[in-house]
Amino acid sequence: MSREAPVIGVLALQGDVREHLIALAAADAVARPVRRPEELADVDGLVIPGGESTTISKLAVLFGVMEPLRARVRAGMPVYGTCAGMILLADKILDPRSGQETVGGIDMIVRRNAFGRQNESFEAALDVTGIAGDPVEGVFIRAPWVESVGAETEVLAAHEGHIVAVRQGNALATSFHPELTGDHRVHALFVDMVRANRVADSL
Repeated sequence: MSREAPVIGVLALQGDVREHLIALAAADAVARPVRRPEELADVDGLVIPGGESTTISKLAVLFGVMEPLRARVRAGMPVYGTCAGMILLADKILDPRSGQETVGGIDMIVRRNAFGRQNESFEAALDVTGIAGDPVEGVFIRAPWVESVGAETEVLAAHEGHIVAVRQGNALATSFHPELTGDHRVHALFVDMVRANRVADSL
């Protein structure tokens, strides 16, 4: 691992935390779990994993990390959300649950559980802008999709006409779970985003 490897946290409140930590390490980052504001302050970027978006948002408030996270995302910290993490990065949820909050950061409207329930989970090969080589195998588990995006949001991938991967500035989001496949190219893309941001901050 490079001595200059970026330090990337995984919001460790619920979801596939361990799998993201492994994928980030494989993509040449120093990966560590983040639960509290002081841990968030020590990372160069953050992954928000899948899970249940309402539960994650409530736990983030409970642990005192929601407002510091919003502030860092507004300030330009790179952030990557998968599945529930995508919902948390949306500026608007089409069908929010009572009391559900988001971090925001991507000008998009998302629909929760849009691809169906747990027993309707599936995999699909996806062409993802910015990732060379073979298609990315997307694992969709109670996954959201993006209903619409703003002018500053780039669509990176779609499945059957529905947007499933987006990027806006330093914020990246996917409906699917690349951490479950052993293919670390999406995480490598995010690590490259974090590296580039760290270089820009040092200038």
